[in-house]
Amino acid sequence: MSRPAIAYIDLDSLRHNYRLLAARAGNAEVMAVVKADAYGHGLDLVAPALFAAGCRHFGVTDAAEGSRLRILLPNGADEPPSIYLLSGIFDGDDAHLAAEHALIPVIAEQAQTGYLHRAGFAGRVWIKVDTGMSRLGSDAPAELAANCVSHGFRVEGIVSHLACADDPEHPLNAMQADQFLATLRTFPDGTRASLLNSAGMQIRPDMGGDLVRPGIALYGAEPIPDWPMGLKPVMHLTGRVMQVRQIPKGASVSYGASFTANESMPAAVVCMGYADGLPRGLSNRGSGMHGQTRLPIIGRVCMDHVVLDARNAPGIGIGDTIEFWGASLSANEVAASLDTIAYTLFTGVGHRVIRKARP
Repeated sequence: MSRPAIAYIDLDSLRHNYRLLAARAGNAEVMAVVKADAYGHGLDLVAPALFAAGCRHFGVTDAAEGSRLRILLPNGADEPPSIYLLSGIFDGDDAHLAAEHALIPVIAEQAQTGYLHRAGFAGRVWIKVDTGMSRLGSDAPAELAANCVSHGFRVEGIVSHLACADDPEHPLNAMQADQFLATLRTFPDGTRASLLNSAGMQIRPDMGGDLVRPGIALYGAEPIPDWPMGLKPVMHLTGRVMQVRQIPKGASVSYGASFTANESMPAAVVCMGYADGLPRGLSNRGSGMHGQTRLPIIGRVCMDHVVLDARNAPGIGIGDTIEFWGASLSANEVAASLDTIAYTLFTGVGHRVIRKARP
């Protein structure tokens, strides 16, 4: 290991979150959404742990992710895992991967059925319907389903997505639920249904259907921070102290001289920067945790380094670990300080940051 910038992934917490969500799902099964490299946590760590915990449904973005996941997961099990392509397929190459790896496309356009047919696909598909988010979704789901059947595909279910589930009082939640049920009634009996994401599981447990799709909740960020479920953080983003130095009174710190010491003070230079995923917006406003002690970021976050005010950490030394979010400082809190969401923090962690199962 050359750079000690490490995202420790707590698999015990991941399993705790999965079990909690599975219990909340009632009669519905759980699709673990592991797209974007398991929200930046590392697909190779997360997916096998969830499979071992009993998960048999996984959601990814596209066929490239799906084919990678198929290789990671055991296929000789009594119940082989189902892998859903939540963004559907983009071209003929995707369609061939879907056929080769027995992936389940979630489709919204007639053109996608043509790609699949030409690739010799003969498996299961789900139909994406738009119920009010105005993102991906078929405007004519019954026609799309009929086209799938004519090509020999099995239409297993329909899926939609709530736009405002993190705002429990938003009227669009009820409107979307009603529209989804109305669409489902136009499909044959036995068609499976999936509407709820992480926050949706909290606000509309009556709409669990056959398959719920938690994403952010799996990774321990409460989808509705004011309504906690008891999730545990999975990612602990850390860097190590490279140098502890005394900053003279009147000296500036980092690019742009945006911080000036008003007294002689100790500062810790830490191996963590915006190329690692520490947002530059935390310059002069964020913190790192040395144990349970919060150390303010001083000056601008650099590409490879960040400087912390170490006046409250008299024992700090080279090699000490600093946590930027995790158990001591929640990703939701960090995200809120930047007017963003925990998703952007997790998926923004750079590839050069080592993902390692937490001991």
